[in-house]
Amino acid sequence: MTVLKVWINAARPRTLPLSVSGILVGTAIASIYGEINHTIFFLAILTTIGFQVTSNFANDYGDGVKGTDNDSRIGPKRALQSGLLTRKALKNGIVLSSFISMVLVVGLLYAAFGSDNLFLSLLFLLLGGISIWAAIKYTVGETAYGYRGLGDIFVFVFFGLVGVLGSMFLYIKSIPLISLLPAIGIGLLSVGVLNLNNLRDFESDKLSGKNTVVVKIGFERGKRYHAVLLILSFLSVSGFIFSDFVNYIQLVCLVAFVPIFIHLGFVMKTKSPQALDPELKKLALSTFLLAILFYFSYIYFL
Repeated sequence: MTVLKVWINAARPRTLPLSVSGILVGTAIASIYGEINHTIFFLAILTTIGFQVTSNFANDYGDGVKGTDNDSRIGPKRALQSGLLTRKALKNGIVLSSFISMVLVVGLLYAAFGSDNLFLSLLFLLLGGISIWAAIKYTVGETAYGYRGLGDIFVFVFFGLVGVLGSMFLYIKSIPLISLLPAIGIGLLSVGVLNLNNLRDFESDKLSGKNTVVVKIGFERGKRYHAVLLILSFLSVSGFIFSDFVNYIQLVCLVAFVPIFIHLGFVMKTKSPQALDPELKKLALSTFLLAILFYFSYIYFL
């Protein structure tokens, strides 16, 4: 395997569509208020991808050092676990990815606020720094919050609230209360992806001392928790659509919940954590499909 391919695998490309879902939804909501800016859109996408890649490098490093990624783990082999990258190389990758992400943040803030609004620029610069901190501290260090069952909260906040509301604010410089509903919807689905990952890794996480929510409440309750996340997400997105229903085209994005609920049916019936690995891709891509359909229905058809 070439060095480039090793780094691409460590960046986990299959996680990237989920990471940009919030940006798509936030941009679509901004368009309702008549604000569209392609420069902000593309810089926001690149910045979010930078955060996600940083998180993936850090997750590979943190779980590898702690021994959570081992031969009993289900799913793709990690770079540190398999010896394809050293600790030093991954550390350097985290530093470089963090630096690139912050450069993108600065460019994004300049595109959104120019040089006139120093307060908002500094506020979002701080938020960018916190995002990088959260990306790294999920699994890295003695106080890694992912090992204390707090990963769900951080994913909800950064993938849902920050992703949707933060990106929307860059366009319209305000946060309408109703926009909380799609932000909550995307956040809950993102937590669902993490929860599914934790359901899959239930046995290995329990053995290695990674106290995820699923480890704390058990496999069966973890499945019921999964159902609550997905159902509440559907209600949140539907609530937003029907709060200002104009055209049936708005309902198109709800088509994405068909594979999501089919997935949920499978999860509720399965007894084997190993059987859940293929479901991760299905749920992540279904969330991305929801965001894409939401984006196009509001940007181009309303």
